[in-house]
Formats: sequence, structure tokens, C-alpha cells
Amino acid sequence: MRVAENLNAALHGLLDDDHTAYVLGEDILDPYGGAFKVTKGLSTRFPERVIGTPISEGALTGVAAGLALTGNTAVAEIMFGDFVALAFDQLCNFASKSVSMYGKRLPLRMVVRCPTGGGRGYGPTHSQSLQKHFVGMPGLSLYEMSPFHDNRAVFAAMLERGEPCVFFEDKVLYTRQMEQVDPLFVVRRDGDLAVVDIRDMGHRPDCVVIAPGGMVHRVLGAMRSLMMEEEISTRLLVPSRLYPLDVGALLPHLGDVVLVAEESTAGGTWGSEVAHLLHARLWDRLRGPVRLVHSRASVIPTAAHLENEVLAGESTIHHAVREVLHG
Repeated sequence: MRVAENLNAALHGLLDDDHTAYVLGEDILDPYGGAFKVTKGLSTRFPERVIGTPISEGALTGVAAGLALTGNTAVAEIMFGDFVALAFDQLCNFASKSVSMYGKRLPLRMVVRCPTGGGRGYGPTHSQSLQKHFVGMPGLSLYEMSPFHDNRAVFAAMLERGEPCVFFEDKVLYTRQMEQVDPLFVVRRDGDLAVVDIRDMGHRPDCVVIAPGGMVHRVLGAMRSLMMEEEISTRLLVPSRLYPLDVGALLPHLGDVVLVAEESTAGGTWGSEVAHLLHARLWDRLRGPVRLVHSRASVIPTAAHLENEVLAGESTIHHAVREVLHG
């Protein structure tokens, strides 16, 4: 099953199981079924609870928050994650605060889906990874789609938290296969965390890379080239929930060299939050500071060869691991 198909099945399952659940967004109705076909078939099966909206991210997010506030379950789709900036006020000043500002905890079962990231030639305003702008907002949880996390379980976890969640979905993943990895690797799960190792490694990895789901295939490519070309062994850790991060779940899988890779530009990032948490717990065990890998400080070009130069990719991660190990 492709990742987009898995996500579509998760939404069908949610609407089937929860009769208070609504899905809202622009152009999500059949026969179009959303810009990336993730909502295909939903409006045909659940015509009263799949709502096509005007082109207003702030409005549709506000409606979703209102539905959640009155005891329903709401999933709002932002057509391109870049446009979640237009819903920032609703998330920052209404939805996230509504959980706790009325004198007692008031659960909000709400997910805002954000197709995000580059790699498809969509240009400067349709290719950004804006996760860092939402890190640290009280009452708001951040998750990222991964080929190693079944989306039905991820949605259950998000809704069980009873607070607004933003779900970042790297667009390149939509056409990838769930759970598919090179035979060189073995994948195991430790709760929320996916752990990818070199098969039959037999020793502690030289470097541990922590990355969100959208970076998985780039990290795996770097892991393969590092092993085949230089016999450098690496481990990949992929959490489903980015914030608040369960740093305790990472600790048993870490060594003394750690790198965090993400597609956003540097400065106030999720990666820097991870590094801060790890430094507080592991400073005396680390060989050096946690290394951060980002895309270049640039708008994202449309031309493929220029886009590849800007975005953090397989070669970026490969060189960063070599540098952190060998200086």
C-alpha cells in the first residue's frame, strides 16, 4: 500500500467509526478528491460530513476548531502546508488556548493536515517545511507522517490527546510504499518510535540520525552510501510525534554521536529543540554537540536542479555524518 492510500484508508476508518467526525478542506470532494487524492471517496460515502470550503485557510480552521469545541471530531486539510500561515491566528489564539482557558480542561479532537516539503518542483510558495513555526505552542501537538507509522494508529493517537494537532505530510511520501526498505536495513518499532538499523550490524552504530518522516528516504540513502563506501554504520530514529517530543524514548537508542536532519531552514527549528533536550540529558556522554542538518537559507526554486541544491538531501546528510565523525 502506498502512503497516500494508507492515509486515505485512515480517514475512511475515522469517519466510519466516529459519527461525530467531519473532514473539511478546499477541493476535497469527489470526483476531484483533493489535490493529492488523499480524500478520494470520502464525500461519496459520507456526504453530510465531508465539507468543501471556500479558499480561506483561516475560516476552515476556525470552523474545524468550533466543531471540536462543541464535542465533534474535526480534520481540516490545508491544500499546501505553506498556507497554514493563514491559519496561524486560529491555531495560536483560539484552538490551542481553548483546551485550557475556560477554567477546566476542555478536550478538542482536531487535526490540521498539512501537505508539506519540496522535491516536486512546486516552487517557493508551495514547497516549504514550516514545522518550526509551531514548536513550543502550549496546547498544540505536532506530528509528521512516516512510511513506518500506520496512519490509522497515528490519527487515534492524535485524537486521544484531546488537543489540536498539526499533521505534517511530506508530499514526496504520498507515492512511496509503506514499510518498504532496502534489504540492507531492518526496521523495528519501540512504541511511537521507528528504529532503522543496518541488518546484522552486531555493534553499536557509529552515528545515530534523528529525523522526521519526510526525511526517511534521504537518510536511508545516506546510510547505504556511508556503509557501502566507507563502512560507517548509522541508525535512524523516526518519531511520529515531533512535539512535545518524548525524549526518554530516544535515549536507549542513542550513542555518543548524534545528528538531527530536517528539511526546514536553520534557526529556531525542531532539530534545535531536539538538540537542546539531548544536551540536557546526555552532555557528558556525547563526543560533541548534536549536529543539525537543514536546507539552505533560500527560497525554494522550481527548477529541479536548483531545488536539489537548496533542499537538504541524501548527499547533505552523508557529508554531515562524515564531518561529525572525522572532523
